[in-house]
Amino acid sequence: MVFQIQFEEWNEEMPDFQEIAYLREGNERQKRAYCVMIELGILEALAPYYPVLAGTFPLDIDVPGSDLDIICEVYDSVAFERDVVQHYGKNPDFTCKRKMVSNVLQIVVNFSYKGFLFELFGQPVPVIEQNAYKHMVIEYRILQFAGPKAKQEIRKRKQQGRKTEPAFADWLGLDGDPYAALLEMAEWEDERLNNFLAKEGLHGEQQSNE
Repeated sequence: MVFQIQFEEWNEEMPDFQEIAYLREGNERQKRAYCVMIELGILEALAPYYPVLAGTFPLDIDVPGSDLDIICEVYDSVAFERDVVQHYGKNPDFTCKRKMVSNVLQIVVNFSYKGFLFELFGQPVPVIEQNAYKHMVIEYRILQFAGPKAKQEIRKRKQQGRKTEPAFADWLGLDGDPYAALLEMAEWEDERLNNFLAKEGLHGEQQSNE
């Protein structure tokens, strides 16, 4: 599988997204998110579902109102719903909703805790094969190649009201469905991605340890 190969290639350079220790070395909001998640014990509580923090916080492109998005591998939807209600049902703004997308059951849980909005997403798909994870990895690679200004450009678009993938697509000049376009880019090798960014005038010095 092409994506899995690329994940392995980048494994040594990327933060270990399946842990959250990297947040301790991040900006102040990332550090606070780390402390809140540890206090809440959310990764331990959701351990049977292989939880991974995805979305904007791992990439340092969150804006006010951004959720802490935790994706989960869920095959027993009843058990998952029972567990999230037990652990988080008393938190403010708690909701738990089911929806079918392409004949796949998805469960979306929302609540707030100490000033942070949480969104838990569960579906019967391994976490690293879920679109949210693939999007995060390609977005990380783009930001690494594009340099510091890229984060500013993405944040600016998000502050204007765009979701993350549409913000990337707008900045990259991608046509069509932004979610599908980024999934296609997730299969690109480094050279192709680097050449694309250079052609579009978006290439910058590769970031490290940011």
